[in-house]
Amino acid sequence: MEKYGVLTADLVSRCMSHLGHFGSGPHLYQLSLPSQNLSDISILCNFVHLQKLELPNNKIKDLSCVSHMPYLVILDVSHNEIFNFFGFQPPKNLKEVNFSHNRMTKMKDLSAYSCLSKLDLDHNSFSEISGLEQCCKLTHLSLAHNKISRISGLASLHLTYLCLRGNQLERIEGLENLKNLQVLDLSQNRITSLSGLQNLYLLGSINLEKNRITEIQECKHIHDLFLLRDLNLLENPIQVQQDYRLSVVFLLQHLTVLDQEKVTAEEKVSSVNKYDPPLDVVAARNHMTHLVYQLMQPQQLYDSTLPSAEYPYPMLVLTGPQGCGKRELAHRLCQEFSEYFAYGICHTTRGPYFGEENEIDYHFVSEEDFQNMIHMGKFIQTMQYGGHSFGLTRDSIEDVAREGLACCVHMELEGVFSLKKSCFEPRYILLFPSQVEKYKDRLKSRGLYTPAQIEMAVSRIELYAKTNRQRPGFFDNVIPCDDWEEAYQTLRQLVKEYLLLEEEPEGENNRASPDNTSIASGNEPEEKPPLPLSRSESGMLTSHSAAALDPSDPPYRNYYTKIQAELSPQKSLAELVSISRRERLVREAIVGKSPKVYSQLFKSSAQKAPSSLQTLDSGNHFSEDSSSDESHASSALSVPSSAGAFAGAVETLDTSIMEHTLETKDRTPNANCADQLAAATSPSSDRRPGSNVKPILPPIPTGRKTPALPSPGPSPRPSPNPASGEGGETNIEAL
Repeated sequence: MEKYGVLTADLVSRCMSHLGHFGSGPHLYQLSLPSQNLSDISILCNFVHLQKLELPNNKIKDLSCVSHMPYLVILDVSHNEIFNFFGFQPPKNLKEVNFSHNRMTKMKDLSAYSCLSKLDLDHNSFSEISGLEQCCKLTHLSLAHNKISRISGLASLHLTYLCLRGNQLERIEGLENLKNLQVLDLSQNRITSLSGLQNLYLLGSINLEKNRITEIQECKHIHDLFLLRDLNLLENPIQVQQDYRLSVVFLLQHLTVLDQEKVTAEEKVSSVNKYDPPLDVVAARNHMTHLVYQLMQPQQLYDSTLPSAEYPYPMLVLTGPQGCGKRELAHRLCQEFSEYFAYGICHTTRGPYFGEENEIDYHFVSEEDFQNMIHMGKFIQTMQYGGHSFGLTRDSIEDVAREGLACCVHMELEGVFSLKKSCFEPRYILLFPSQVEKYKDRLKSRGLYTPAQIEMAVSRIELYAKTNRQRPGFFDNVIPCDDWEEAYQTLRQLVKEYLLLEEEPEGENNRASPDNTSIASGNEPEEKPPLPLSRSESGMLTSHSAAALDPSDPPYRNYYTKIQAELSPQKSLAELVSISRRERLVREAIVGKSPKVYSQLFKSSAQKAPSSLQTLDSGNHFSEDSSSDESHASSALSVPSSAGAFAGAVETLDTSIMEHTLETKDRTPNANCADQLAAATSPSSDRRPGSNVKPILPPIPTGRKTPALPSPGPSPRPSPNPASGEGGETNIEAL
């Protein structure tokens, strides 16, 4: 046997194993003869009951003996010298055949092998796939390392596994009807595109190692294959691209293994944050960018940040989808309430639409100028929309704040997220188009937008609605804007309620009614601190918070006690000298004489700005001594700016910054100025940083120009006012 390679009965008997019997029929056997240097196996014609025959790694050329094995199920003749493709009569139950590593060159019709389920033809010389059309039970086909240049002849098969590794394929074709395919191996070919796989929805594993795929965008062809878990793109040109792995993971979020490495949850999150970040992430990044650039610029004290932490600078933000009318409503609101609001002009890199004017609707700038402004720390918030940049600068707000007015601006949703990261706490009003078709017709009628821009604007309606549903309290109010006139009347009434411009009926303890217009969420509106208004004899609107108060009035008794304690005469001479010295240093710092001392003084308290106290007269109004420039210098932080104009109520001072910020220069040990003080308070709300719960906006008095600060001088002494009664009015210096 060893000399001639002829199989003998003795060797068969020693290598035969019993498998069992087929029902009540004959016994079935298994014969395994690997690496026996066999070339002649004709003796197997007598073993008709063989069910499994394994003859790998021999020198067999003829398989005609298999024709006498009607019960044969598994045949393995790999690594032999067989030329004839299925050169035997088909056993009726033959299911698995391994012809790998032989010398076959051409496939023939296998329609007679109706039970064939697994066929391995690796490492032969096939150049075409044919003859398998009738193998309706074939599920596993491997034709690796052949000479196949085109995929064909597989349309009617129910394959779940297909291996075409190491062939000459240049594109993926002929697989459209393989709806059951789960594993596909196309490695070591010349494929440049993934087109042709988009309809194979059951694919779970794709091997494309050592091909010629160069573009990451090719992954879009398999983006909708939601069962795909394993993708191998090793040794493709695509891997040299920047952020290749994160890009693929982002496009195929369902992957668990990429290039034979596990895809971690951190990678998935990083990919989303890089290529499609949530609005919160974009806003946080923008805020960090602007904050860093702002800190690199010379620091100064802004009118828009002077009010206390309880009542920050008042702003009103109108937001909504493109073309919903927010800009028009903002202009109209600022015209009607010109004593309270002024329009904040944003910057943009887009060109002006018909009817828009520069420095009235927008500041129209180039992209280069916009980026330069970012690097100079000019912006508070920026956003990208429609391929253009939009941003709100600090100067736009300051221009309004210097006039003693609140700022009204409009922006898209991305801008709202960004502005919420800043120190400002505006009122946010969502203008929501509830009738989509009417909104679309309005955009078309304006003639300013392309069909793509219109579709994008309409698609964003759901984004606003989803934000409103998932984030209760994110918007302070929601106003339908299908009819602009009705929307403006609703907005107008809402602003009047914010400003408390309606007369309150007597006997209600000056309590403001809850905000009933909010439809932003299903939650009940929270009760907010009231700041009602009354009408003076002259007919002007004045706030109760601006009137002289009776110290016996229960709501203000605690505050009266604090003020009385603050003005206690029990101070030593050293304390008085210290207070005077600190006041002088602060005055010098504010006018720019000693910025270093100013910075050291205030850097210890960045959380809360001190409130501004104004001189109160006996006529229940804030008074301003316009005849004395020295009075402005000695009370530099209490000039009529946004601090005094919008703070609405006098707050107790933060003693962590400096002790006793109030002092009357003529005070004697027996002097008691508490009887001449009149201040207003409002209940403070327990709010954490970033909370959407805000108190009702304090009333905004008539806008007025902030007088220029005079040169520093000695602190004036308060002069008694004969008209105000005994002792006159007390000039309070506030920091």
